[in-house]
Amino acid sequence: MRFFIFYLSFFFLNFKILLSGDLPGWLERVRIFWQEKSKLIIEEYQEFLSIPNVATDEENIGRNARWLVRAFDKREVETRLLHIAGAPPAVYGEIKGSEAKLTLAFYAHYDGQPVDVAQWASDPWKPILFDKPRELGGQPLRIDQYDYSLYPEARLYARSASDDKAPIMAMLAALDALKASGIKPAVNLKFLFEGEEEMGSPHLPSLIKANQDLLKADLWILCDGPVHQSRRPIVYFGARGIVGLEITVYGPIRPLHSGHYGHWAPNPAALLANLLASLRDPDGNILIEGFYRDVRPLTGEEKRIIAEAPAIDEDLKKELKIAWSEGFGSIYEKIMLPALNIRGLSSGQVGQAAQNAIPTKAQASLDFRLVPDQRPERVKALVEAHLKKLGFHLVYAEPDEATRLKFPRIIRLEWEEGYPPARLPLNDPLAKAMIITLEKVVGDKLIILPLVGGSIPLYLFSEILHTPALILPIVNHDNNQHGPNENLRLKNLWDGLEIFACLFSQFNDSAVKKRSQ
Repeated sequence: MRFFIFYLSFFFLNFKILLSGDLPGWLERVRIFWQEKSKLIIEEYQEFLSIPNVATDEENIGRNARWLVRAFDKREVETRLLHIAGAPPAVYGEIKGSEAKLTLAFYAHYDGQPVDVAQWASDPWKPILFDKPRELGGQPLRIDQYDYSLYPEARLYARSASDDKAPIMAMLAALDALKASGIKPAVNLKFLFEGEEEMGSPHLPSLIKANQDLLKADLWILCDGPVHQSRRPIVYFGARGIVGLEITVYGPIRPLHSGHYGHWAPNPAALLANLLASLRDPDGNILIEGFYRDVRPLTGEEKRIIAEAPAIDEDLKKELKIAWSEGFGSIYEKIMLPALNIRGLSSGQVGQAAQNAIPTKAQASLDFRLVPDQRPERVKALVEAHLKKLGFHLVYAEPDEATRLKFPRIIRLEWEEGYPPARLPLNDPLAKAMIITLEKVVGDKLIILPLVGGSIPLYLFSEILHTPALILPIVNHDNNQHGPNENLRLKNLWDGLEIFACLFSQFNDSAVKKRSQ
């Protein structure tokens, strides 16, 4: 019976090979490779994931970089570490094709978010394989038990299993698959793996500026983020920018009895609530004067591909157990607009710890998601002008006694540096060539969208290197990115391997010829 189930699963997984022989020869050889070597690939990936990778952990970040250098060396990739003062090393790799005229460059990051071990069901630095998601009753699976045809929903749990070591592992395995299949890259390849993306990539601009000649390419492909919620592959032509803000408003110097002083002493929690309500309405529309003035309108073609994208709103509501969404329009339409997110609030105590007291201060943490052609510096100016109109005195450090006694409404602002958005035109010839190439492996399943909702420093490649850049994610959308129990659906790893093998070996210089005509 077990043999029958195995054969049936194998049959359906590979029906193109078994029935029609339609698969291109290169893809068939690549697929046979990962099916035969899947356990070895997972074992190597588990070794990589077992190295802690919080960006502030200098010792272990260094171990990650050295692991990548060894992995590249093993694959005969020309490798070096790129250093910028105060930053973890970036790992650079290069493969020069013997007759290649086109250079594709790939970006990913090897650092990950901090972890609260107590919130994880298992050690985040000890990768563990499950036959399906934990929340669906998944059970631990030994690597020698794993079979891609029997466990299509197998998950690998570990920090950075999806964000963002997965595309790195898929690229390494794709190089192995091509070599084992006797297939040479059709393009020059460059790889840049960063070690502080989860800290906002503060040193990446300096690193790129210092290595502009080394990082020259015809097209940059950033491999961060998840695939579409429908599990279909996706290419984004842009990314939103971001700027964060920490706000503190002040009340009395010590907590006060709410009966004796309530409605007399200023309550910072109430003050903050009113302030936040002035920034955005219940539908998420930003109320700051002039905030939408710099937003670049969508083209007709961009509106068309948004309208053609699979409808997912109702399924997402069911998955997330919510009965409504803010405002009007689909999730795709909302991503094309700027957003103000309240990512945290703090003042006084709640629940059993609540006190009948006026708190001394209230704090809010915000992030602004920006779309073309907004700039962080312009957003900062608009927000500060809005706060001044509300009667606030702006400070950028803890106010002293003289300041507290002089000004009735004091607000402390701590701005994060942030970065702007970027969006490539849909008619860019290299981007169009990439889409055509990807269709060789994914067929008509590919989804194209103008912007990803998250923020990735795509602008660095377009503004500093003056190179078109796209985003090509490979990991599952339900990967618990940044949270506890982060995971990778292994089918996404195999799909990613085939996608990278396709780009490495099937891309050609026709787009360059068209662009030069």
